Amino acid sequence: MAGLLAVTAVPSTASDAENYYSSTCPEATTIVRNMVTGFVKQDRNLAGALQRLHFHDCFVRGCDASVLLSSPFNTAEKDSISNKNSLRGFEEIDEIKAALESSCPGIVSCADILALTARDATVKAGGPSWSVALGRKDGFVSLQAEADKLPAPFMSYAQLAASFAAVGLSEQDMVALSGAHTIGRAQCGSVLSRLYDFNGVTNSTDPSMDKKLVKELKKKCPHGVQPGNFLPMDPTKNTFDHLYFTSVLAKRGLLGSDAQLLNSPVGLDLVTKYSQPGSSFFSDFAAAMVRMGSIQWATQGEVRINCSQTNS
Repeated sequence: MAGLLAVTAVPSTASDAENYYSSTCPEATTIVRNMVTGFVKQDRNLAGALQRLHFHDCFVRGCDASVLLSSPFNTAEKDSISNKNSLRGFEEIDEIKAALESSCPGIVSCADILALTARDATVKAGGPSWSVALGRKDGFVSLQAEADKLPAPFMSYAQLAASFAAVGLSEQDMVALSGAHTIGRAQCGSVLSRLYDFNGVTNSTDPSMDKKLVKELKKKCPHGVQPGNFLPMDPTKNTFDHLYFTSVLAKRGLLGSDAQLLNSPVGLDLVTKYSQPGSSFFSDFAAAMVRMGSIQWATQGEVRINCSQTNS
């Protein structure tokens, strides 16, 4: 179950950097990087989408590409409430996988592709780089019910922290990784309850939101629109920078979970710190991504030929 996962040490069979495929598929990381560069050049919004796929994969069953599976026997993770309307990039992952299969058949796992694309997409958006340890295997199971336990926009700070702790990540990791919203976007459905039905009270608005933001959002998201227009999550929507945290401090965080970061001394201190130019946000984000990429390292499994289905 997702709640039983933890960050695990990278196994001895995998490098602590990117050497795992050096003899079996030496062009693997170059192929991924070049294709991600092309995709993001065509659609800047894909940077956040590719990053999000890796996050949603690792928080359920570990980083085993279970989020990519389409199961004929049950409803899969990608069909859950948490994922169905918010995840994209599946076609691009399939294209990368096809290119790798052409170059070195049966070698590079879909889970490793997700880890590499998240890093490369972050870099293309102006964010930090990090060494991606490789050697993950692809899992066989994908269940909607498990994906429904992902950290959610309506959770309190304590609930969010507990969700991250359940997979071995700290509060600092949680706040740093929330910074991924700097290149994120959300649909109106994610904010309607804050605008019109706060805490279940009809015609009630979240008092923690900046009043100007409320007016802006109500114009873009009229009552009853579901899921509605796409909304940027920070002023420089497709550029990875610290301005997400500046927005959160100004009570202009889009999601309820963004606002919750201010409801704890630890969260408030980190948001304040990361909002400053030249802070440790980039390095802390990179370190948190490395730890997230090591959640329940999957050494048992297979290398899928098609990322959306198991080999048998």
